[in-house]
Amino acid sequence: MKEIKAFIRKEKLNEVAKHLKENQFSCFTVFEGEGVGDYIDPETEFPSLNFPFLHHKVVKIEMVIEKEKVDKILDILTKHAQTGKRGDGLIYVSNIDFSVRIKTGEHNNGSHVAQ
Repeated sequence: MKEIKAFIRKEKLNEVAKHLKENQFSCFTVFEGEGVGDYIDPETEFPSLNFPFLHHKVVKIEMVIEKEKVDKILDILTKHAQTGKRGDGLIYVSNIDFSVRIKTGEHNNGSHVAQ
């Protein structure tokens, strides 16, 4: 299993989500945040009421998927989150050793957690 974390422009979320769902990738989590760094797009930066520096709004999409599906997800994200400007975002892909379903204690490999 792989975990994908994509930090994209807030205004690109609807387009990205639409294309993920059209390709049967409907299980993902979205977080809203504020990005800070040298990559900031000067056209969209604004002073924050919460933080005393310039930044821009971003969303983070997180999903855990099978290794074989990573390339398709990356294609969707890079195609539909891109504007061609600085600050379009970043994508990280990490390994997931296993997962545990909270309700049942079941691991992703079918074994059961000791109660």
